[in-house]
Order: sequence, then C-alpha cells, then structure tokens
Amino acid sequence: MKIIVPMAGRGSRLRPHTLTVPKPLIPIAGKPIVQRLVEDIAKVAGEKIEEVAFIIGDFGPEIEKSLLQIAEKLGAKGSIYYQNDPLGTAHAIKCAEDSMQGDVVIAFADTLFRADFQLDKNSDGVIWVKSVEDPSAFGVVKLDNYGFITDFVEKPQTFVSDLAIIGIYYFNSAEKLMDEINYIMDNNIKNGNEYQLTTALENLRAKGAKFTLGKVNDWMDCGNKNATVETNSKILEYEREEMNNYPASAVIENSLIIQPCFIGENVKISNSKVGPGVSLGNNTIIVNSNIENSLIQENTRINHGNLSNSMIGNSAQYFGVAREISLGDYSVLDFLSK
Repeated sequence: MKIIVPMAGRGSRLRPHTLTVPKPLIPIAGKPIVQRLVEDIAKVAGEKIEEVAFIIGDFGPEIEKSLLQIAEKLGAKGSIYYQNDPLGTAHAIKCAEDSMQGDVVIAFADTLFRADFQLDKNSDGVIWVKSVEDPSAFGVVKLDNYGFITDFVEKPQTFVSDLAIIGIYYFNSAEKLMDEINYIMDNNIKNGNEYQLTTALENLRAKGAKFTLGKVNDWMDCGNKNATVETNSKILEYEREEMNNYPASAVIENSLIIQPCFIGENVKISNSKVGPGVSLGNNTIIVNSNIENSLIQENTRINHGNLSNSMIGNSAQYFGVAREISLGDYSVLDFLSK
C-alpha cells in the first residue's frame, strides 16, 4: 500500500507560524503533524506501507529531507512531487501520478484523527467521515440503506447529510481514480474554478464503484492557532501515558508539571507551573512562568509568562504577562523592559 500526501498549501490561516515552517511540519506534542498523520494511517491500514509520496510547494531541500526521513521511519520509500499551481485537490493528486498504482490512501495533511476501525479492502474505496454540526462548510456524503455512498456533495447550502469528508480516502485501484482525474482535467471540468477530487469520486460511483465509510472517533483540525492549540491538548490527552517520562536531559527545578505535557530534550524549567496541555520543544527555557494549554516550539525562552491558549514558535523570546498570544519564529516580545 502507498500513502499519497498532498500538502502544497501555504497554511495562511496559521500565520505567522507558517511563514518559516510549512503547516504539516509544525510539531504537535513533539511530532510533526504529517508524521502523526501517516503513522495513524499505517495503524488503520494494518499492513506494510511501501511508499509515502509527498506533494509539496517550493519548501526547500531541508524540508524535503525531513519528509523523506518521515517515510523512512515507517520503513517506506519516500517520494517528492511538486504542485506549483493551486488548481484543486484532483490536480494535486495528478502531480503524483507516477506513484498512483495499486491500492493507495490519499490523506490531505491538515488534519489528524483517532479511529478504532480496520480498513475494509473489500470495497472499491473507503471515505473517512465525521458527523458535524454545520455540514455546509464541507464536502459530505449520502448513504443508501446498505451503508454504501450514493452521492458526494461539495459544501451543500441545504441539508443533505451531516457526514463530512475529512480528507482521507482509500482506493483499491489508483489507476481507476487517475483515469477519472485525467478525464475531468482533459475536459476542463471544474467546481469553484478548481479540479475537485469529489468530481472524480462521483464519476467513479456513477460507473458502479462501491464506496464505504471509515468513521473516525475524533477529527482534529490544525487550520488556525486556536484549533492547533486545542489539537495539541487533545493529542497529549490521548497519549498521556507516553508523556509521563521526561528525557534525562530535561532540568526541572522548583516547578510543578501538571500532566499531560510533552517536554523535549534539554528543556529547562525553573520556578514555574507548566500544564496541563502544554508542549515544550527541545532546548526551550521557562522561568518564573505559569503556562497551560499552550504549544511552545524549540529554542524559545519565556520569562514571567502567564500564558493560556497560546502558540509560540521556534527561537522566540517572550517576557511579560499576557494571557493569550500567538508569536512566530525568531520574534521577541518584551513587556518587562517598558
């Protein structure tokens, strides 16, 4: 099985954090979003992953190296493809056509999930869905009495279903999907001025393909700062047992750690209360602070911070008392010197 990961988007809603790091590579509880995604898919698939293909923009050689290492950790071949123009979800998959053979999972790298089902490979495809309160913002599916999908509807303005497509799909024949993608692109069939994967899915269904559901227990968004901080807290709770052991290089002095928290290598915490729901990246220093439900990346220093629902990037410095902030990489915010 192969995993295809379109991730060329700019992540503009998560700025300033995505100005220097692509959104799928932002660490959540100590591990990049896209790494968590492919590892979770591998668990659901229940079989060896042969290849992970990443579809990216102009991210640079260091980012590409990091992605290939993520594939290697799964024991899979890593491949890099480029989507230079944002022409839609079907166009993104087209960019990885050379890897589209056999059975594949396609996963858009801006979401995380928790699920306890095993992948049903007897159907032509599986569409991961989650029941939502406002389906008008999503692509949704309709079902027949046997649980097979009868319609794919993109952002319905009148209610047709509350089963939202979360952006993860299984296909037992990548070649059949590519035939439909090539057809809609060759005939310039667009929805919202883009080539949509749901158009190809609807064409496959109309030709007799049987699609079933993969229902997830939790669907976690990383679209903006608030959603990403909330996702970080959820992941920490899910992995509470794994987070109990701090690395030997961490130094914690006169401080209270309230689980669940992730504490990276060489972190130093003194005279502070940290947690619950806090991630601290490698080499970060926390002094005289109270931090809860926050995501702090690597090489950052916080002094006299009283933070909640906050996100601070890499190599940043914060000195002050604000309750909620969003501070990007290499930034300095100092209230103490005023």
